[in-house]
Amino acid sequence: MGKRLRIPNPGPAGIANKGLARTLLALSGLVFTVATACMALRIEPFFSSYFCFAWWPYILAAESVLHLQGGDSELFRRPLRFLGLLPLSVSVWLIFEVFNFRLSNWHYLNVPAQTPLRWLGYAVSFSTVLPGLLVTARLLEHGGLGSRAVSRPLARAARLYPLLTSLGLACLILPLAWPEYFFPLIWGGFLFLLEPWLHKTGAGSILADLEQGRPRRLALLLSAGLVCGGLWETWNYWAGSKWFYTVPFVGELKVFEMPVLGYLGFPPFAVQCHAMTCAFLALAERVNGLPGRSRALVWTCLAACAAAFDLLAFMGIDRFTVASFAG
Repeated sequence: MGKRLRIPNPGPAGIANKGLARTLLALSGLVFTVATACMALRIEPFFSSYFCFAWWPYILAAESVLHLQGGDSELFRRPLRFLGLLPLSVSVWLIFEVFNFRLSNWHYLNVPAQTPLRWLGYAVSFSTVLPGLLVTARLLEHGGLGSRAVSRPLARAARLYPLLTSLGLACLILPLAWPEYFFPLIWGGFLFLLEPWLHKTGAGSILADLEQGRPRRLALLLSAGLVCGGLWETWNYWAGSKWFYTVPFVGELKVFEMPVLGYLGFPPFAVQCHAMTCAFLALAERVNGLPGRSRALVWTCLAACAAAFDLLAFMGIDRFTVASFAG
């Protein structure tokens, strides 16, 4: 049997109220239905912000279904960690937005002209990335995908550390140096860089799974990336405020706004996001082990740095990535 999809630091036991889950599931379905109808009729704010009105009901409904069926719901079993994923999701995605200032692979259309409203839209949209990917992987796991998956154990995984580190650096540097040719490599760079450290610490390492002949978590994450990529592009296509792609060489044949070959980037992106999440949670566990005053100081510094990075990235998106404003 495959290893269950877990990330470290399980956190508090969470909510065990199935009545709340049923209510949240019903409300999510209602919001999604109303938003879709209003989007089709071009009624605001549902038309412009349809992506958010579709994604958040999906995430909350998926968490509710998992809880009701005895699955691993982050929202109901570890609500504080679920909430913590939201700002982390924003910062993680903004790393790729900053890379896109150089790559120029996607741009945003018809975003709100008012800065506070536009930045709120960025935050609400980007906060869905990690929760959406991880709950989809847990849904697939609960449904039994890959439950019998086994592979030949990877011998002496530690010997791969230099290779993985070199690959990670190459995947991050080459797209910046020659973006027209190496832009796809960005979706694997942080995975290769982080895996040696995750393997050493035992913090959700894919390499450790493969070392034990258990490829299920990798298969779940790859599948979740493909599912979420399809949903992202479907809901983006119908929204008034949306993104479009300017990808070299493969931009002609599209499904929705995404070039067909571009869908191949979603599976490794999901695995990379899992690695980045595990790395942060492992770091958070270490910080929480510090004495009280030191712990508060480190968390304050981390929060201030993240907030400064997010605001600077928002400003960069406005300057380099937004193609048009609504109005």
